[in-house]
Amino acid sequence: MRGIQFKEFGGPEVLEIVEMEKPSFNDDEVLIKVKAIGVNYADTARREGNYVVPTSLPFIPGAEIAGVVEEVGEHVQGVEKGMRVVTLIGSGGYAEYAAVNANKLIPIPINISFEKAVALPLQGLSAYHILKTMGRLEEGETVLVHAAAGGVGSIAVQLAKRFGAGKVIATASTEEKLSLAKKLGADHLVNYTEDGWEKKVVELTDGKGVDVALEMVGGDIFNKTVRCLAPFGRLIIYGVASGIQSEFYPRTLMKRNQSIIGFFLPKIMSKPRLYQESLQELLTYMNNEELELIIGGTYPLTDAALVHRKLQGRETKGKLILLP
Repeated sequence: MRGIQFKEFGGPEVLEIVEMEKPSFNDDEVLIKVKAIGVNYADTARREGNYVVPTSLPFIPGAEIAGVVEEVGEHVQGVEKGMRVVTLIGSGGYAEYAAVNANKLIPIPINISFEKAVALPLQGLSAYHILKTMGRLEEGETVLVHAAAGGVGSIAVQLAKRFGAGKVIATASTEEKLSLAKKLGADHLVNYTEDGWEKKVVELTDGKGVDVALEMVGGDIFNKTVRCLAPFGRLIIYGVASGIQSEFYPRTLMKRNQSIIGFFLPKIMSKPRLYQESLQELLTYMNNEELELIIGGTYPLTDAALVHRKLQGRETKGKLILLP
């Protein structure tokens, strides 16, 4: 089978197309013929050696796959050959086949394509648990969503409204992306490339600030977002897309009882029931056409380096997908 791997850390050019054996699988696993692969900032962080946990070389990136069950381990129950499934895995997704623990599989409803299904798990679960589990969003609160036209952001705008947010403020870098956020349900739009954007956010809350903020850029954006928080506000960090770590003085949180919270999706994956129930809920929203997923583009697996460049260059909206 073909796959994409890197043997050293670096830019997109380190991604190589290689021939390899199909992965072996144990009695509790299944072999999946991969039909669609989600591309995420976590993949680029892995490639650069900047991921939250160490990356061993050589490495096959890809944590998000959808496909068809081709072979089933002897101890597996409730999963049959030919089932259409979607799942999250630790690595190895940039390939034509993957071995996966059967407990992690979620069936794909018949009217949802592999591309739509694979666009959901990582970003959908992240948006869901950032807002609900970590952000503890309450009815009527105000939510600030950065990169609102991106994978997590576009879903977070919709879920925030569904979960009872009174006001959703969306930021993006272009008018086109802001228009998309408006279409998805954002109440107010802010271009974060403009000077003083954080003051505009506070003005939109009548000076109070936002109750929940989603932040994945880092650098100066992080510090300005802290200044947007309301008393008892929660800022959830789920990435550092700029690659710039922020200098921060925790005592600034004390006078307004604010919180800064880290979110790492694999920790949710360690709680199978939490993972399965929330992903099933998201798939139901999609199946009922209550959740719109934005596909930014589909590309052959061999174009993985190009797709990484587009993602990191902020050239796209929504989800980027590789097709074996």
